[in-house]
Amino acid sequence: MTAPTQELRPSRADGHEPAVRLDAVSKVYGRELLALDRVTLSVDRGEFVCLLGASGCGKSTMLNLVAGLDHATAGEIDTGAGRIAMMFQEPALFPWLTVSANIELALRVTSSAKSTTRRERRERAAELLEMVHLGGLGAKRPHELSGGMRQRVALARALAQDADVLLMDEPFGALDAMTRDLLHDELERIWRERELSVLFVTHNVREAVRLGDRVVLLSSRPGTVIEEYPITLPRPRRTDSGEVAGLASAITDRLRQEVLRHAQPAQRPGATGTGK
Repeated sequence: MTAPTQELRPSRADGHEPAVRLDAVSKVYGRELLALDRVTLSVDRGEFVCLLGASGCGKSTMLNLVAGLDHATAGEIDTGAGRIAMMFQEPALFPWLTVSANIELALRVTSSAKSTTRRERRERAAELLEMVHLGGLGAKRPHELSGGMRQRVALARALAQDADVLLMDEPFGALDAMTRDLLHDELERIWRERELSVLFVTHNVREAVRLGDRVVLLSSRPGTVIEEYPITLPRPRRTDSGEVAGLASAITDRLRQEVLRHAQPAQRPGATGTGK
């Protein structure tokens, strides 16, 4: 099964304003390390876009730029007036706070919730825990929860920010396959209910095909967009389905080509390749 490709456009032809737009964005670290090279990419409102690429290709750098945690060296990034929340591979919960208090802390710094009372924040935290199927566990400490449960708390904390755009940097990479599959279902449900725009970084090609409306493939460093794969398979999808596996295989082949291309040393003029 082959995957269709097409030129990546800044936005769809329907004229809708994208939730996130990167226009010729580059990022240089220090004087010489070019991490991203003129990346043009958009995420439409309500769209789920997955980023794939070899390690070091600039996927996390791109999320940091969109989140405002770092600044682009060149180009423009536009997120409109939408709120942005970010979720990392590690839950990064405060271990001395309860689960509920971790979420309430996010609620306290959200502009729309600054005037709320402590009781209102506690009630909202309980609602968010119900949303991620952790109702009744608000009094627990992070160390009392499994890895998958801690990631659910991290997701609830991100949702507490009333985000329009959710940036996710390999959030399920450290989890076992079964837990990851369950969280795929939860994330997809919440994405639909909240009508979120999601930019999701992963190394797992099947995960990208399972979740995404589009899969965007980045080149090896410096990262730039080289392929786009629209995913038109009907939802819900299963990671182990033949359709997902077939499309993932085609994308993996293209990714392998890019990794091998980058790994090939430059051939010097007149070199024989014998090493002598």
